[in-house]
Amino acid sequence: MARGPTRAVAIGRWEAGAWSGAGDEIAAEEPLQLLLDGEPLSVVMRTPGNDVELAVGLLHAERVITSLDDVATLRISAESGERESAVAVSSDLVESNAVDVRLRSTAARRPRRSFLSSSACGVCGATTLDELAHDHAPLAPGPAVQAAVIPRLADGLRRHQRLFERTGGIHAAGLFTPEGALVTMREDIGRHNAVDKVVGRAVLDRRTPLAGSVLAVSGRAGYEIVQKAVAAGIPVVVAVGAPSTLAVATAERFGLTLVAFLRGDRFNVYSGPERIAAGRAT
Repeated sequence: MARGPTRAVAIGRWEAGAWSGAGDEIAAEEPLQLLLDGEPLSVVMRTPGNDVELAVGLLHAERVITSLDDVATLRISAESGERESAVAVSSDLVESNAVDVRLRSTAARRPRRSFLSSSACGVCGATTLDELAHDHAPLAPGPAVQAAVIPRLADGLRRHQRLFERTGGIHAAGLFTPEGALVTMREDIGRHNAVDKVVGRAVLDRRTPLAGSVLAVSGRAGYEIVQKAVAAGIPVVVAVGAPSTLAVATAERFGLTLVAFLRGDRFNVYSGPERIAAGRAT
């Protein structure tokens, strides 16, 4: 039986000087065992759902695969209830909460070690700018994004955050066109997982690299978000929250436009201002 992204729990509530019994809905956080060619590779703490996208997006960010052509088959646990038409998927894994990605011989590289990814931090393999630079070139110029479009991205995320509305404890990542149209949105208890799911969907749909896209995230802009955007070829990242120093340094190193502290119609541009146009949005 498929596991949902939330759980109903009984709670005690203190209000107006008195206790009462109540029910609440909270975001699920469970481990996902990621296997590569049948061998354990990683344990990822995530919100169940879109696990195939998460696995593919994470392997793409880690440069284990560069396109869907590197993936031969995927095996998932039957309880996930997931179906995927882009690649051969079999629901025959005995383990619960597991995805086994089988690679073709064309795969870019195989990790030299396993890694652990929590829901709080998504830095798994490439942990320095120099190491990241070995795999990724600076991003190409463009596209131009009208300044007036930027505030719409946060609104677009918020309107589609169904799980956040129910739990108040989950992050969102959305892929937008430069004009502000939403292409893909995913939610997860880990902000980096939400990005992996968005990119994983694009890999499965053979839409990478995402050179004409804008990535918006509901939380802060940490290094792992910018690293994943660089790996996917996304030239513009917009964060509702604050950036980190390493996120800014990474954005500058690869020519990525990093926008953060988006509040209403105000935002700060930390790198790549040439992609933000001051004209009126259409």
